[in-house]
Amino acid sequence: MLVLGIESSCDETGVALFDSNANRLLSQTLHTQMAMHAEYGGVVPELASRDHIKRLVPLTKRCLQDAQKQYNDIDVIAYTKGPGLGGALLAGAAFANALAFSLNKPVIEVHHLEGHLLSPLLSEPEIQFPFIALLVSGGHTQIIAVRGIGNYTLLGESIDDAAGEAFDKTAKLLGLPYPGGAQLSQLAALGQPEKFHFPRPMLHSGDLNMSFSGLKTAVITTVNRLRAQHGFRLPENIRHDLCRAFQDAVIDVLFAKVQSALHQTGISQLVVAGGVSANDALREQLKTLNAQVFFPRLEWCTDNGAMIAFAGAQHLDKAKEAAGFTVAPRWSLCRENDSIQ
Repeated sequence: MLVLGIESSCDETGVALFDSNANRLLSQTLHTQMAMHAEYGGVVPELASRDHIKRLVPLTKRCLQDAQKQYNDIDVIAYTKGPGLGGALLAGAAFANALAFSLNKPVIEVHHLEGHLLSPLLSEPEIQFPFIALLVSGGHTQIIAVRGIGNYTLLGESIDDAAGEAFDKTAKLLGLPYPGGAQLSQLAALGQPEKFHFPRPMLHSGDLNMSFSGLKTAVITTVNRLRAQHGFRLPENIRHDLCRAFQDAVIDVLFAKVQSALHQTGISQLVVAGGVSANDALREQLKTLNAQVFFPRLEWCTDNGAMIAFAGAQHLDKAKEAAGFTVAPRWSLCRENDSIQ
């Protein structure tokens, strides 16, 4: 079956076409709003919603053209129901349901985090269940035991800031332009190790939960002290060393928690997904684990339609008539019965 996937949860508009019979991605198109939001130093929800509306039709047309398919070739339309920005989700959901209604095709509501969680399977079909998933992005940092499609057990998560959020906020503190997390990582590669030392929150908490807000506060305290000595704009070498120290602290926490999760469950495969999974230093550190470690291709680390189309193809039994819809800006992937909501 041909599954059209639509992603619009935040600041990327993604459309993709996946062939479930051939288990193959046929085409994908993506527009990022990064340049638009950079002027404001962060995502402006109203602008994001309007831009999704503007982009969805031309992106869908191009996606079909690239796959040499017509609208009537689509069998089912999968779209992101949540979590995400309410207006952005509504833009994608409204388009998906209107298109499905006009074509008399069913729709599938996809959980955004499940899309990320399964995205490495797009390029790594040899991944077998069960595996441990580390979802690490701007909005979520979670460790999940994945025993099958829809069978997800939350083992631990950040109790405050997500790792990606901490990256972005620290980058902004250091005067890096939006989006700062990726630029912070680039500068960290230029920094010297152990020039500064920041705390590793909850490293020895005895559970698999994490915290990054205290780390961010420690950076603020250090930066304020250094600015009193050097002026508001810190010397480049100091900024590089601060970026390195911050990144090392985050990676140490993630590594330790994932290592514990693998040990406690006896599972020997790790899947890492989400925007921060593109971080080179994190990838290199996690590869040293005594486990098989898989990452999505870089193009599938950030939000995209391919992961939504693929996740939808795993839930063809949940396809339903396009007759009214809701979105879920807040939506937990794991419930008490350890299944997808």
